Amino acid sequence: SNSRHSSSETMVWRNHSTVTQFILLGFTNHPELRHILFVVFFLIYVVSVVGNLGMILLIVIDSQLHTPMYFFLGNLSFVDFCYSSVITPNMLINFWVEKQSISWSGCATQFFFFGSFAGIEGFLLAVMAYDRYVAICIPLLYTTTMSQRFNIILVSGTYLAGFANAAIHTALTFKLSFCHSNVINHFFCDTPPLLKLSCSDTHVNELVIFAFASFNELSCLLTIIVSYLYVIVAILRIRSAEGRYKAFSTCASHLMAVTIFFGTILFMYLRPSSSYSMDQDKVVSVFYTVVIPMLNPLIYSLRNKEVKASFRKVFIHKPLSSF
Repeated sequence: SNSRHSSSETMVWRNHSTVTQFILLGFTNHPELRHILFVVFFLIYVVSVVGNLGMILLIVIDSQLHTPMYFFLGNLSFVDFCYSSVITPNMLINFWVEKQSISWSGCATQFFFFGSFAGIEGFLLAVMAYDRYVAICIPLLYTTTMSQRFNIILVSGTYLAGFANAAIHTALTFKLSFCHSNVINHFFCDTPPLLKLSCSDTHVNELVIFAFASFNELSCLLTIIVSYLYVIVAILRIRSAEGRYKAFSTCASHLMAVTIFFGTILFMYLRPSSSYSMDQDKVVSVFYTVVIPMLNPLIYSLRNKEVKASFRKVFIHKPLSSF
């Protein structure tokens, strides 16, 4: 009878307007830190937007970058721009407002799109590793294997998988009852704090998250690791030191992006819920929601001769020559 009583209480509570919105505690409860953090995150977001949109523009404008590698990189920049924009603007606004609230539908929307773009990013990084494998290990078949049609199919597959994955998690999470409190100890609607907040049994959610995250991350990582094992063997077979360096430098930036992204994602989601520390999670979350989308275009542009040459040609020489 106790369980019947509590479930009827849950229903009554859920029918109240309490669950029409959530309160986000935000990144810090120290008012004096808010303005400093606003400036820091605003600058990071500006660099991220300029870097990613600049990269897309460069790839579109310069015909020399119309290759499969840059087609995937352009999509990665688009995804980085989208998923930082799902989180950061709202977080910046919340540094200034007293009551950091988000509606039920707003929370679900943010949750869905963030999950989608984060998932797409993981799949795209795996596709990019396969592209490097074909380019370095079977260069004679590169143009036929990585045809435009095949590249579009690969990228479409990453978007489809990302959106489908997020739709399942969103449906499962927002079916839960939130009856004790509507205060989320986080700066955005993420899985761990929402599960912690719910008064429903979250075992199914945790099981599904673990199963999906394990399958998605491990299949992506396996693709990346196997691709790069072949790549490393192929690079070591190259006779000239200059050839080895050139082959490795095209992979180094991608490997760096992979390490940063998957390292933080695995740390966040493949842990038992008992080991969650919200303050620790906020720092890690900031890293992959705000910092990584800024780092990717910097990593790829600073370590890539073709991108640097293209940047000089498109953005520096043209305006100067017109005066």
